[in-house]
Amino acid sequence: MASIDLEKVLDKAWADKSLPEILAAPVSALKGVSERDGELLKEAFGVTTVADLAELKYVRWAQALAALNEAK
Repeated sequence: MASIDLEKVLDKAWADKSLPEILAAPVSALKGVSERDGELLKEAFGVTTVADLAELKYVRWAQALAALNEAK
């Protein structure tokens, strides 16, 4: 399983939280995602949490396509 440096991907306020708390957090908990970005994700795709974003089918499709490209 790959590890991730939480301080690199999370806003400072969320870096010391538990994984369940992070997954339930608004997408603005991710570094570089503003509250406005979160509002737009909610409007466009119904995404309100980090977990919602991870489960978004378009994200999964894009990851699968990128993995296929890397496997070449």
